Amino acid sequence: MPLIQISQTPGLTDEQKATVIAEVTRAYADAAGKNPSSVWVTITEVPRENWGVGGTPLG
Repeated sequence: MPLIQISQTPGLTDEQKATVIAEVTRAYADAAGKNPSSVWVTITEVPRENWGVGGTPLG
């Protein structure tokens, strides 16, 4: 079973998360020739203070 993990800062609504999960599942299943029911997607929301880009904290 493929597992796709998405890490991002908080901010998406539940509706947006559902859309992301559906679209990522569809895209992967189409590209890899997999059955969508076998594709797992997780979204992990990481607070901005726990992110850094280019050596600079986002929070």
